[in-house]
Amino acid sequence: MINRPCLEFADVKRMAAAAEAEAVANRWAVTIAIVDAGGHLLSLQRLDGAAPIAAQIAPAKARTAAIGQRESRIYEEMINNGRVSFLSAPDVAGLLEGGVPIIIDGHCLGAIGVSGVKSSEDAQIARAGIAALTAA
Repeated sequence: MINRPCLEFADVKRMAAAAEAEAVANRWAVTIAIVDAGGHLLSLQRLDGAAPIAAQIAPAKARTAAIGQRESRIYEEMINNGRVSFLSAPDVAGLLEGGVPIIIDGHCLGAIGVSGVKSSEDAQIARAGIAALTAA
């Protein structure tokens, strides 16, 4: 049997606060979603001014990063490079940059997905949240 770490609620709160701080510091109106390793929603924050659709996109990016165990931008790049057949993959959405997996000791514990600004800025916010976990 393999033992693996998992996220606790305190971890989720710490990451959410750090991601929010990054967004607020840059005056970015975004939605931040945190999911567990199975892609199940643990936290959702829609900051003031964030578009309503971001509340759908952020969790989709997070889920894609978690179950794929890689950044969601990888899928966007595959599709942009001509592998459009990947669009038919079952139960996968959020195929845009901004979903970043939470990898600790080689295990994917979940992911953070962000939506609302440029995709690279979404990913920057997600990484700021993850950095708060790994710095602890």
